[in-house]
Amino acid sequence: MDFKDEIKLFGDKVEKLKSQIQTEEATKNAFIMPFIKALGYDVFDPFEVMPEFIADIGIKKGEKVDYAILKEGQPAILIECKHWGESLDPHNSQLFRYFHTTAAKFGLLSNGIIYRFYTDLVEPNKMDEKPFFEFNVTDIKDNQIEELKKFHKSYFNIENIQTTASELKYMNELKTLISVEFQNPSEGFVKLFAKQIYRGMLTSKLVDQFSALTKKSIQQYINDLITERLTSALKKENDAEQPDAEKELAVTKAEEKGSLIETTEEEKEGYLIVKTILRQKIKPARIVYRDAQSYFAILLDDNNRKTICRLYLNGSRRYIGTFDEQKKETRTEILTVDDIFKFEEILHKTVDWYDAEKVPAG
Repeated sequence: MDFKDEIKLFGDKVEKLKSQIQTEEATKNAFIMPFIKALGYDVFDPFEVMPEFIADIGIKKGEKVDYAILKEGQPAILIECKHWGESLDPHNSQLFRYFHTTAAKFGLLSNGIIYRFYTDLVEPNKMDEKPFFEFNVTDIKDNQIEELKKFHKSYFNIENIQTTASELKYMNELKTLISVEFQNPSEGFVKLFAKQIYRGMLTSKLVDQFSALTKKSIQQYINDLITERLTSALKKENDAEQPDAEKELAVTKAEEKGSLIETTEEEKEGYLIVKTILRQKIKPARIVYRDAQSYFAILLDDNNRKTICRLYLNGSRRYIGTFDEQKKETRTEILTVDDIFKFEEILHKTVDWYDAEKVPAG
């Protein structure tokens, strides 16, 4: 699973689990630690991720920040956590106090749903009051995932991030201003456009008239833009749905045999979880699935002689079928697809066995 899929899947899990998370400590365990892990860091290695990192403040000793991500023994990112139901607005001052006492160049304030990244753009070694990057992980956009990827262990580079941090900060502030102006245009905004199309003197009455016209014009332009995009998207969709004779014939034959198979969202989620488990061991592209009437098979190298596991998710009870070195299948009941994570060790062993033997292509 690539980074984008992993973050999207993580966001879906947060949305499903949040109602069960009652405390700040539970938020750390269920949301923050998996998020840090998704960034490629080993949350159980204190040389990479230090929980309860001590950040002494003046005469106050033993002050602790929830986590510090370390680079070459020094804190690079300080992370302060709150309960997912808590607003982050009153809490950046706490992270602000920790920031200037350490060598960290980035601060992260999060409740497991909202993530706010800070740095020192205004004054060196003094954390800015406003974050340069913020997102909601349950509704994260593709461009935000690309920015987040820069904090992944594999790509983390302080200079590169700081170069784009300033741009991100000002773009976010500009988007906020644009949003305000579009909803309720200010006098200065109205005059900027009115002067370009009206040659006479702009009286207060004319400014009021142009205010209403400007707001209406913006709304109409946005509606036209949306309509144009939708029309274009529908056209592409219709073009893609043009009948393919060969595909139609295959479907017809399958229907005649009563073996038309529909891959469910739950099966796809199970497939993504298996890819997540194995991504650090093998290339994700080697992991494929084949759906059958009675089970959902996940294979190595698209080879039916190299079955990594089988999922049985369409009955009243769910099972995962795992395989030993003799390719004997063992079925184990699972309550949800998330339980697949419990089989990490056996799935790793299964892939090792296949890569150690010479199996003819299927």
